[in-house]
Amino acid sequence: MTRAFKKLASVLALSAAASLPAAADTAHIAVAANFAAPMKALSARFEQASGHALTLSSGSTGKFYAQIKNGAPFDVLLAADDETPARLLREGDAVRTQTYAVGKLALWSADASRLDGSDALLRRGAYNRLAVANPRLAPYGAAALQVLEKLGLAGQAKDKLVMGENIGQTYQFVASGNAELGFVALSQVWQDGKLTGGSAWLVPPALHAPIRQDAALLKRGAANAAARALLDFLKSHEAQTVIRSYGYEL
Repeated sequence: MTRAFKKLASVLALSAAASLPAAADTAHIAVAANFAAPMKALSARFEQASGHALTLSSGSTGKFYAQIKNGAPFDVLLAADDETPARLLREGDAVRTQTYAVGKLALWSADASRLDGSDALLRRGAYNRLAVANPRLAPYGAAALQVLEKLGLAGQAKDKLVMGENIGQTYQFVASGNAELGFVALSQVWQDGKLTGGSAWLVPPALHAPIRQDAALLKRGAANAAARALLDFLKSHEAQTVIRSYGYEL
């Protein structure tokens, strides 16, 4: 083999190597229950565009925090608040955070004729069971109790509350008819600018603290290419269009 041929072969090999995509990675993502449906849609788009893979686990932000502190193998936390990611950052369990959505709360019934778009039925107390998420674990549950306090209805509702472990279980209580009403994440009942079913009152944001939802790149995922790429993807126009379609603000 001549020297010129060897040099050409070396150049071609380097060129081919440079054109290869970066090695695909798999990231394990802890997703707050309110964001489960949007994340499922986003995950498919992300995997197709990036070549990376995501494994999704859905649950309450409070439980995820405890699991992360106990060594659960998550790379990214998509929380239902901004306090939990900030706490993980302070405690050395996360390396950075970013806001990916601002959530909205809805009072929802599976019965399309029960709610008229206002809080009138809630004020009358014309229900037997009202589902809320556990406020100690789920920020949407804490927001629901703030709404009841602001409206002066906390005492009236106290003995009618049915508490879900997370907002996903809370939604199921209402969807199954075990509770006539429930405070759920708007994203669970909203798609492309309209309700997916039932009837609702869209809770004015002024009635509760902002539900700012932050993502945390956890210490375990700091070197994971898929985890880092996902956080960048969540800031893209494509991802934000999907997020808004579920009723979130950005």
